[in-house]
Amino acid sequence: MDIKTANEKYKITKIIALIEALLLFIIFILFYLTREVNVKRIIYVPKGNTNYTIKYLHNRGYDISYIDKIFIRMFGYPQAGWIDLKSTRMTKLDFLYRLTKSKAALAKVMIIPGETNYFIYKQIEKKLKIKNMYCPNIEEGFIKPDTYYLPIGMKREDLCKLLYDVSLKWHKDISKKIFGVWNYKRYEKYLIIASIIQKEAANTNEMKYVSAVIYNRLKKGMPLQMDGSLNYGKYSHTPITAKRIKTDKSRYNTYKYKGLPPKPVCVVSKEAIIAAIFPAKVKYLYFYKCGNHHLFATSYKAHVNNIRRCKK
Repeated sequence: MDIKTANEKYKITKIIALIEALLLFIIFILFYLTREVNVKRIIYVPKGNTNYTIKYLHNRGYDISYIDKIFIRMFGYPQAGWIDLKSTRMTKLDFLYRLTKSKAALAKVMIIPGETNYFIYKQIEKKLKIKNMYCPNIEEGFIKPDTYYLPIGMKREDLCKLLYDVSLKWHKDISKKIFGVWNYKRYEKYLIIASIIQKEAANTNEMKYVSAVIYNRLKKGMPLQMDGSLNYGKYSHTPITAKRIKTDKSRYNTYKYKGLPPKPVCVVSKEAIIAAIFPAKVKYLYFYKCGNHHLFATSYKAHVNNIRRCKK
């Protein structure tokens, strides 16, 4: 065998060895990237470079190492914050891809008419993982009732600003449409009345009649004597008893104090606000809950008769 033939065989052997090594590497990569991993669907990605992100996730039990840095950089860079991977079981390749492409994890927060800030904040604390949720710039009854889709881990200051801006625009639109101007001091009175209406009325149709009772009682100098005013703050879902009426010394106790409470008692609907501004033109002074509706009366005698009729 001459030297030329030997060199050709050596080259062929070297090429075959390289191909075999490459095939083994490809097989290893394929096995590595296609094996199944179990992760949490919602995960937190800290701010920082890729190395810091990998170390952070690895220290918290995620199946990720510095070798994954190569594939992560092929796909992009992870988005900082809470992200939704949409699944808990996937391949390693899918996990690394979703880590860089997944969008912010959103939580559904439903703020319904009749609820108070106390319970709204409790819901937000649980769903958005915010501790001690409180917005000092948002008064009771001001938040717009709606369904919000908010990113988990959102900063409290940003969330408060969002709720305030959305609610302010909503109230301004209502006020300007009815009054032509925005004057919160004037508007707040209607919010207070609307909040009592929201707590007392059994349905939307009754709102204008409950509103009429409030105005008629105020005009006559009668105490409102409405249970709904005592469902403020943390008492939103607390049944009103004779003991509570006797012991509650706050200005929200409309059995003890004449006039309106100092602030709204809950979040209100647009219908309640309109009813507060445009009460029905009736002389009702009393109402009594009978089943799923109320019976209204213009005199105490008629009110007592309604109670007897309902109990029968």
